[in-house]
Amino acid sequence: MKIRFSLCLLSVLVGCLFAARLPAESLAGSRPNIILVMTDDQGMGDLSCMGNQLLRTPHLDRFHSISTRFTDFHVSPTCAPTRSAIFSGRHEFRNGVTHTIKERERMALSTTTFPQLLRESGYATGIFGKWHLGDEDAYQPYNRGFSETFIHGAGGIGQAYTGSCADFPPNRVANGKYFDNVILHNDTIVQTKGFCTDVFFQAALGFIKHQHESNTPFFAYITTNAPHGPMLAPQKYKKRFRELGWDQNLQGRYGMIENIDDNFGILMDKLDQWDLWDDTLVIFMTDNGQAGRTAKKNGKVEPVFTAGFKTGKGSPYEGGTHVPAFWRWKGKLGEGVDIPALTAHIDLYKTFCALAGVSIPDGVQAIDGRSLIPLLENPKAPWPDRKLFVHRGRWEKGDDPNNSKFQNCAVRTQRWRFVNNEELYDISVDPYEAKDVAADHPEVIAELRKAYDQWWAETVPLMVNEDAPYAEQQPQKVRYEKQLAEKGIPDWTPPAL
Repeated sequence: MKIRFSLCLLSVLVGCLFAARLPAESLAGSRPNIILVMTDDQGMGDLSCMGNQLLRTPHLDRFHSISTRFTDFHVSPTCAPTRSAIFSGRHEFRNGVTHTIKERERMALSTTTFPQLLRESGYATGIFGKWHLGDEDAYQPYNRGFSETFIHGAGGIGQAYTGSCADFPPNRVANGKYFDNVILHNDTIVQTKGFCTDVFFQAALGFIKHQHESNTPFFAYITTNAPHGPMLAPQKYKKRFRELGWDQNLQGRYGMIENIDDNFGILMDKLDQWDLWDDTLVIFMTDNGQAGRTAKKNGKVEPVFTAGFKTGKGSPYEGGTHVPAFWRWKGKLGEGVDIPALTAHIDLYKTFCALAGVSIPDGVQAIDGRSLIPLLENPKAPWPDRKLFVHRGRWEKGDDPNNSKFQNCAVRTQRWRFVNNEELYDISVDPYEAKDVAADHPEVIAELRKAYDQWWAETVPLMVNEDAPYAEQQPQKVRYEKQLAEKGIPDWTPPAL
């Protein structure tokens, strides 16, 4: 009897172990809805779940707690480059995006975006907020794969620069007033009421609700201009920081972040209400490292929380590119799970296409990224080491890019970060880059330098915007003035939610 019981128990244990090794149902081709929320200039230190004791972000903290988190996720050092890399699946320079202005923020027209592929497969695709990949008509999101467009112009509300990169004229008051803005809604400029982030989330939620009710899979890209400067927020969000003695800039910046958190909470509530969590992948991330490392409290300059990073936006160091990346898909992804593999924005292209069951056609641009599905299905899946290439760009218009080859650049592997062709940091034991160990590892320096040289040589010919002349007109200004003269600017009616 004991022998029979032991054999039964052994059989059960073996069966359980065998079952544990069975692969989960594949996520590829499951065609979820995808909501990508990406904020502007918000870094690792700008969330209370990341350790910020001054900020209150309870909704994002809760989302973090129930998400799968990519803990070594990287983007580009500044905003238009990150957006170009996301939509193309390759380094921004290979799409001609080497700056955020000067006609070098325009994503090459030869690029096939993943929203184009999703839309062709039956997805509704919507953008709500910041585009920043070209203001001329051919570059606009409605010509790059989006079925619903709701955007401001330029790289930020109120911005205007020499050439084509400029927002609509009314938004330029006080360098971008962030309240009651005019917005391009598909083919019509509309007058909105309220704070910009509230409006972008309202529009996105209306789109999501409509697609849900019509049983259409969707990709919703909610891309706030906040908390990018100028540092403006509704008074109720600034009040607590003002009473604590902080200056106007911190009041505005942290106020914008807490407002984002409230809007993200509304999004989560609506997904509950509409019973969408089971069918929807929701991602929160930011577009580059943290902007703003000090502020004044009662007139005295004080450091602000940076999650330990020594640099932020615009930097080739860790703080310039290492950002939050929280992924939530109820019942499909683990809750409170960390994935330490080296991952990046260039991986979203193949991931989203694979999830949607979309084949990437032959003949599109060469893709640098990978599909993240193996890691989503098994956070401990094998993940070969890789090299991510970083460069801030932004050399002067007309300069030879080769003169800036080794300025503000980096190569990142799972273990190493090689910065400016001379500094080396062992990220595995020194994540905040306190000690340069280049002298101890000449063989690593040689390998990474050779890889960077090859990458640079292949990439320079693809920088198609370097010789582009400045546009004689600002397209969004021309569009606004033409519509104003012909039919005026109608009020935008927020969707019923």
